[in-house]
Amino acid sequence: MRNYKHTWLLGTILSLAIIIIPILIALPRNAQPIDDPFSKLPKIAIHVDHSALMQGPFNTGQEVTQACLVCHPDASEQVMHTSHYTWESDSVYSPDHKRMVTLGKKNAINNFCISIESNWPACTACHVGYGWEDESYDFSHKENVDCLVCHDHSGGYKKSKKGNPAKGVDLLAAARSVGAPTRENCGGCHFDGGGGNAVKHGDLDGSLKFPSERIDVHMGRYDFSCTTCHRTEDHNIRGKASSVSIGDLNTQNQVQCIDCHNQEPHRDARLNEHTEAVACQTCHVALMARKDATKIHWDWSTAGQDLPQDAHQYLKIKGSFVYKKNHRPDYAWYNGTTGRYLKGDIIDPTQVTPFNKPNGNIKDPKAKIWPFKIHYGKQIYDKTNNYFLLPKTVGAGGYWTEFDWDQALRLGAENSGLPYSGEYDFAETSFYWTTSHMITPKDEALQCIDCHSDVGRLDWQMLGYDGDPVTHGSRFLSGGER
Repeated sequence: MRNYKHTWLLGTILSLAIIIIPILIALPRNAQPIDDPFSKLPKIAIHVDHSALMQGPFNTGQEVTQACLVCHPDASEQVMHTSHYTWESDSVYSPDHKRMVTLGKKNAINNFCISIESNWPACTACHVGYGWEDESYDFSHKENVDCLVCHDHSGGYKKSKKGNPAKGVDLLAAARSVGAPTRENCGGCHFDGGGGNAVKHGDLDGSLKFPSERIDVHMGRYDFSCTTCHRTEDHNIRGKASSVSIGDLNTQNQVQCIDCHNQEPHRDARLNEHTEAVACQTCHVALMARKDATKIHWDWSTAGQDLPQDAHQYLKIKGSFVYKKNHRPDYAWYNGTTGRYLKGDIIDPTQVTPFNKPNGNIKDPKAKIWPFKIHYGKQIYDKTNNYFLLPKTVGAGGYWTEFDWDQALRLGAENSGLPYSGEYDFAETSFYWTTSHMITPKDEALQCIDCHSDVGRLDWQMLGYDGDPVTHGSRFLSGGER
C-alpha cells in the first residue's frame, strides 16, 4: 500500500513537471513585476452638495468668495501662497545670470503675447483672482481669490478682463454648483493660453475636455481629471512649467510618471534599459495636436497690414502664424532645469534666441531625452540696445488700437522700466514646451524602428552620439554612462 502511494505521488510530480517546465521556459527570462499604477491613484473625496448652502444673491465674485470663507476660512490664504495666484516663483539661483531671480507669468517674457507688463487687463483674465488691472494690484485681499474659476460645475462661469466674472454670469448658479476641479475648469485657462485654443501647448487643448482614448488614454479610457495627476494639497497644485520656471523640475512638487508607474514598468528588459536615458513621454507621446492644430510659428513683423483675416494664418493685430496638426515633437536632453532669457538680456539678432532652452546633455546623469514642442517667433527688439522690448498692445495707445509700433514701445517702456532707444527691428526666437499629455494607448507607442532606422525620428549626432547606438555598438546604461 505504501509503495502504491509513493508511485502515485511520483507520477503526479512528473506529470506536473511535464506541464510546468515548458511554461517556465517559454516565459521571458527578464520578466518584471506587473506594473500596478491604479493602486497608487489618489482617493477622491465625495464633494458636498452646495445647492442648498449658497443663498445669495451675489452681485460680485468677491461676495461669492466671502460666502465660501464662512465654511472654508483657510482657503483664500492657501491659494494666495501658490504660483497660480502670485504668478511668480520663490527666489531661485540662475546659473546663467549668477544671481537669485524670481520668475513667473508676472515678469517672464515669451514669444507669444510677449509680456503681461502694460497688458494686465487682458492677460489677467486667466488669473485665479479678481480685479488685477495694473502693476499696483494688491495680492493681500482674501476676497479677491476666485473660488469659482476652479470649482464651478454649472458650465456657465466665464472670466473677463482683469479676472472679473464675465458680464451676464449667474454667480448664484455657479456657487451652488461647485465641486472638485474638472478638466473644463483647468482647461478654461490652460487650453486657451496665448490667446486661443491650442496656441501655446501642443499637448493641451480643447480636445481634452472629452477626449477619446486615442487622444489621451488616461483621460479618455479612465476618465482622469487633471488633479488625478496634478495632486493638490492645501490648494497647492503639483506641477511646474518649463515655460515660466528655471528651478529643478525633478522635485516633490512636480508630476512624474513614476508617481504611479514603476521605474522599470515593461516586461521586456530591453525596453527597461531605456528608462535611464529616455523619458516615458518620448515613446508614449508619439504626436501632439492630435485633433486641434497647434501654433508653431508667430511672426510679429508682418502685423499691421490689411490682409485677409484668419486666426490660423494672419491677424492684423498679431501678424502671421503657422499651425500644425498631428505634429511630431522635437527631442533634446533635459535634466529638469532650463536656461532662461530674462528681460534686458543682450541678444545677437543674427541668431535665434532661445527663451527657455532645456539644460542637459549626453554626459549629464540627470538628463533624459524628452519630447518638446518648439514654438518659433519673430518679435520686436531694440536695435541700439540689442534686447527684446515689451510693447503695450492692449488698450489706449496700444498697438492693437493704433498700429503704431513706436508708440506701443514707448508706452511699454514706461511700465517695464526697460529703456527704448527709438530704433527697433525684429529677431528670431524659440520657446520649448514639454509634452506630457496626450499619452496614447500602448499599442500606439513608438516602436524600435521609429528611432532605430534610416528614417528614425531621432537625430543621434545632435544628441551627442556617433550615430544610432544600435549600429554603432553603444547602448543606454545606468549611472549616467551612455
